[in-house]
Amino acid sequence: MKLLLVEDDPLLGDGLRAALGKASFAVTWVRNGKAALDVLAADEFAAMVLDIGLPEMSGLEVLRELRAGGNPLPVLVLTARDATRDKVISLDSGADDYLVKTADMEELIARLRALIRRSGRGSGTLSFGSLKLDLAGHTVSMNGQMIAVSNREFMILRTLLEGAGRVFTRAQLEESLYGWGHNVDSNAVEVHIHNLRHKLGAETIRTVRGVGYTIAKST
Repeated sequence: MKLLLVEDDPLLGDGLRAALGKASFAVTWVRNGKAALDVLAADEFAAMVLDIGLPEMSGLEVLRELRAGGNPLPVLVLTARDATRDKVISLDSGADDYLVKTADMEELIARLRALIRRSGRGSGTLSFGSLKLDLAGHTVSMNGQMIAVSNREFMILRTLLEGAGRVFTRAQLEESLYGWGHNVDSNAVEVHIHNLRHKLGAETIRTVRGVGYTIAKST
Protein backbone atom coordinates (compact mmCIF):
# COMPACT_ATOMS: atom_id res chain seq x y z
CA MET A 1 0.00 0.00 0.00
CA LYS A 2 1.21 3.47 -0.87
CA LEU A 3 1.86 5.80 2.05
CA LEU A 4 2.79 9.48 2.10
CA LEU A 5 5.24 10.46 4.85
CA VAL A 6 5.61 14.19 5.57
CA GLU A 7 8.56 14.77 7.91
CA ASP A 8 11.28 17.42 7.74
CA ASP A 9 13.79 15.76 10.09
CA PRO A 10 16.16 13.81 7.79
CA LEU A 11 17.27 11.25 10.39
CA LEU A 12 13.76 10.50 11.65
CA GLY A 13 12.30 10.51 8.16
CA ASP A 14 14.87 8.03 6.90
CA GLY A 15 14.21 5.73 9.85
CA LEU A 16 10.43 5.92 9.43
CA ARG A 17 10.67 5.23 5.71
CA ALA A 18 12.82 2.16 6.31
CA ALA A 19 10.58 0.76 9.07
CA LEU A 20 7.35 1.39 7.15
CA GLY A 21 8.89 -0.14 4.04
CA LYS A 22 9.61 -3.33 5.98
CA ALA A 23 5.91 -3.34 6.96
CA SER A 24 4.99 -3.56 3.24
CA PHE A 25 4.20 0.12 2.71
CA ALA A 26 5.48 1.83 -0.43
CA VAL A 27 6.59 5.12 1.14
CA THR A 28 6.84 8.47 -0.61
CA TRP A 29 8.69 10.88 1.69
CA VAL A 30 8.48 14.68 1.38
CA ARG A 31 9.88 17.27 3.78
CA ASN A 32 7.49 20.24 3.71
CA GLY A 33 3.78 20.93 3.59
CA LYS A 34 3.67 22.46 0.12
CA ALA A 35 5.40 19.42 -1.36
CA ALA A 36 2.86 17.20 0.40
CA LEU A 37 -0.07 18.97 -1.24
CA ASP A 38 1.66 18.85 -4.64
CA VAL A 39 2.17 15.08 -4.34
CA LEU A 40 -1.40 14.53 -3.12
CA ALA A 41 -2.72 16.39 -6.16
CA ALA A 42 -0.77 14.08 -8.46
CA ASP A 43 -1.14 10.65 -6.83
CA GLU A 44 -3.32 8.54 -4.54
CA PHE A 45 -2.28 6.99 -1.23
CA ALA A 46 -3.76 4.65 1.35
CA ALA A 47 -2.85 7.03 4.20
CA MET A 48 -0.57 9.88 5.26
CA VAL A 49 1.76 10.25 8.27
CA LEU A 50 2.03 13.98 8.92
CA ASP A 51 4.29 16.07 11.17
CA ILE A 52 2.90 19.37 12.47
CA GLY A 53 6.07 21.47 12.58
CA LEU A 54 6.97 21.73 8.89
CA PRO A 55 8.73 24.42 6.84
CA GLU A 56 6.78 26.62 4.39
CA MET A 57 3.38 25.28 5.48
CA SER A 58 2.52 23.64 8.80
CA GLY A 59 0.98 20.20 9.08
CA LEU A 60 -2.24 21.79 10.39
CA GLU A 61 -2.44 23.98 7.29
CA VAL A 62 -1.95 20.90 5.10
CA LEU A 63 -4.75 19.12 6.99
CA ARG A 64 -7.16 22.02 6.69
CA GLU A 65 -6.52 22.46 2.98
CA LEU A 66 -6.86 18.71 2.40
CA ARG A 67 -10.22 18.54 4.18
CA ALA A 68 -11.46 21.79 2.63
CA GLY A 69 -10.96 20.12 -0.76
CA GLY A 70 -13.05 17.13 0.33
CA ASN A 71 -10.14 14.68 0.38
CA PRO A 72 -10.98 11.84 2.87
CA LEU A 73 -7.43 10.42 2.97
CA PRO A 74 -6.71 8.84 6.38
CA VAL A 75 -4.19 11.03 8.22
CA LEU A 76 -2.14 10.11 11.27
CA VAL A 77 -0.41 13.07 12.88
CA LEU A 78 3.01 12.14 14.25
CA THR A 79 4.57 14.97 16.23
CA ALA A 80 6.83 15.81 19.15
CA ARG A 81 4.03 17.91 20.66
CA ASP A 82 2.36 15.94 23.42
CA ALA A 83 0.02 18.53 24.96
CA THR A 84 -3.68 17.68 24.99
CA ARG A 85 -4.42 21.01 23.31
CA ASP A 86 -2.24 20.11 20.31
CA LYS A 87 -4.04 16.78 19.99
CA VAL A 88 -7.45 18.43 20.11
CA ILE A 89 -6.47 21.03 17.49
CA SER A 90 -5.07 18.32 15.19
CA LEU A 91 -8.20 16.17 15.44
CA ASP A 92 -10.46 19.21 14.97
CA SER A 93 -8.42 20.14 11.87
CA GLY A 94 -9.17 16.77 10.28
CA ALA A 95 -6.63 14.27 11.61
CA ASP A 96 -7.90 10.71 12.07
CA ASP A 97 -5.35 9.77 14.73
CA TYR A 98 -2.51 11.34 16.73
CA LEU A 99 0.76 9.93 18.08
CA VAL A 100 3.80 11.51 19.69
CA LYS A 101 7.18 10.66 18.23
CA THR A 102 8.19 8.66 21.27
CA ALA A 103 5.55 6.05 20.37
CA ASP A 104 6.63 2.50 19.56
CA MET A 105 6.99 1.76 15.84
CA GLU A 106 4.76 -1.31 16.15
CA GLU A 107 1.99 0.89 17.55
CA LEU A 108 2.40 3.36 14.68
CA ILE A 109 2.12 0.59 12.10
CA ALA A 110 -0.88 -1.00 13.87
CA ARG A 111 -2.70 2.33 14.02
CA LEU A 112 -2.01 3.01 10.35
CA ARG A 113 -3.39 -0.37 9.36
CA ALA A 114 -6.48 0.24 11.51
CA LEU A 115 -7.05 3.63 9.84
CA ILE A 116 -6.73 2.07 6.40
CA ARG A 117 -9.10 -0.78 7.28
CA ARG A 118 -11.72 1.66 8.59
CA SER A 119 -11.44 3.74 5.44
CA GLY A 120 -12.06 0.66 3.26
CA ARG A 121 -8.85 1.27 1.31
CA GLY A 122 -7.14 -1.86 2.56
CA SER A 123 -10.00 -4.34 2.47
CA GLY A 124 -11.84 -6.45 -0.06
CA THR A 125 -10.79 -8.94 -2.71
CA LEU A 126 -9.33 -8.49 -6.17
CA SER A 127 -9.85 -11.26 -8.72
CA PHE A 128 -8.69 -12.36 -12.16
CA GLY A 129 -10.26 -15.64 -13.17
CA SER A 130 -9.36 -18.11 -10.42
CA LEU A 131 -6.69 -15.77 -9.02
CA LYS A 132 -7.78 -13.94 -5.86
CA LEU A 133 -6.04 -11.37 -3.67
CA ASP A 134 -7.34 -10.88 -0.14
CA LEU A 135 -6.28 -7.31 0.64
CA ALA A 136 -6.95 -7.47 4.37
CA GLY A 137 -5.36 -10.88 4.85
CA HIS A 138 -2.55 -10.10 2.40
CA THR A 139 -2.90 -13.55 0.78
CA VAL A 140 -3.02 -14.89 -2.76
CA SER A 141 -4.89 -17.97 -3.96
CA MET A 142 -5.47 -19.65 -7.30
CA ASN A 143 -8.04 -22.37 -7.92
CA GLY A 144 -8.66 -22.38 -4.17
CA GLN A 145 -5.01 -23.11 -3.35
CA MET A 146 -2.88 -20.64 -1.39
CA ILE A 147 0.12 -19.29 -3.29
CA ALA A 148 3.17 -18.07 -1.34
CA VAL A 149 4.28 -14.65 -2.61
CA SER A 150 6.64 -12.04 -1.22
CA ASN A 151 5.43 -8.62 -0.08
CA ARG A 152 6.79 -7.02 -3.26
CA GLU A 153 5.13 -9.62 -5.47
CA PHE A 154 1.82 -9.04 -3.69
CA MET A 155 2.13 -5.29 -4.21
CA ILE A 156 2.81 -5.69 -7.94
CA LEU A 157 -0.20 -8.00 -8.29
CA ARG A 158 -2.38 -5.55 -6.41
CA THR A 159 -1.30 -2.65 -8.63
CA LEU A 160 -1.90 -4.61 -11.83
CA LEU A 161 -5.30 -5.93 -10.70
CA GLU A 162 -6.52 -2.56 -9.44
CA GLY A 163 -5.65 -1.16 -12.86
CA ALA A 164 -6.77 -4.19 -14.88
CA GLY A 165 -6.61 -3.42 -18.59
CA ARG A 166 -4.12 -0.60 -18.07
CA VAL A 167 -0.48 -0.97 -19.11
CA PHE A 168 1.98 -0.05 -16.35
CA THR A 169 5.52 1.00 -17.17
CA ARG A 170 8.42 -0.32 -15.14
CA ALA A 171 8.78 3.12 -13.50
CA GLN A 172 5.13 3.10 -12.42
CA LEU A 173 5.48 -0.36 -10.88
CA GLU A 174 8.68 0.70 -9.12
CA GLU A 175 6.80 3.67 -7.64
CA SER A 176 4.02 1.36 -6.40
CA LEU A 177 6.66 -0.79 -4.69
CA TYR A 178 9.04 1.77 -3.25
CA GLY A 179 7.43 5.21 -3.45
CA TRP A 180 9.14 8.21 -5.01
CA GLY A 181 12.80 9.04 -4.66
CA HIS A 182 14.22 5.57 -4.04
CA ASN A 183 17.23 4.05 -5.77
CA VAL A 184 15.95 0.77 -7.24
CA ASP A 185 17.90 -2.04 -8.89
CA SER A 186 17.40 -1.76 -12.63
CA ASN A 187 15.89 -5.24 -12.99
CA ALA A 188 13.93 -5.42 -9.72
CA VAL A 189 10.49 -5.29 -11.37
CA GLU A 190 11.46 -7.82 -14.02
CA VAL A 191 12.61 -10.26 -11.32
CA HIS A 192 9.31 -9.94 -9.45
CA ILE A 193 7.30 -10.37 -12.67
CA HIS A 194 9.34 -13.47 -13.58
CA ASN A 195 8.69 -14.99 -10.14
CA LEU A 196 4.96 -14.25 -10.35
CA ARG A 197 4.69 -15.86 -13.78
CA HIS A 198 6.45 -18.94 -12.47
CA LYS A 199 3.97 -19.20 -9.59
CA LEU A 200 0.77 -18.15 -11.37
CA GLY A 201 1.33 -19.07 -15.01
CA ALA A 202 3.00 -17.16 -17.82
CA GLU A 203 -0.34 -16.01 -19.23
CA THR A 204 -1.41 -14.13 -16.08
CA ILE A 205 0.77 -11.05 -16.64
CA ARG A 206 1.21 -9.90 -20.23
CA THR A 207 4.17 -7.89 -21.55
CA VAL A 208 3.38 -5.03 -23.91
CA ARG A 209 6.64 -4.72 -25.76
CA GLY A 210 8.34 -1.37 -25.35
CA VAL A 211 5.72 -0.16 -22.84
CA GLY A 212 5.29 -2.36 -19.76
CA TYR A 213 3.02 -4.95 -18.16
CA THR A 214 -0.71 -5.53 -17.85
CA ILE A 215 -3.40 -7.89 -16.60
CA ALA A 216 -6.42 -8.03 -18.88
CA LYS A 217 -9.83 -6.94 -17.64
CA SER A 218 -12.17 -9.79 -16.70
CA THR A 219 -14.80 -10.37 -19.34
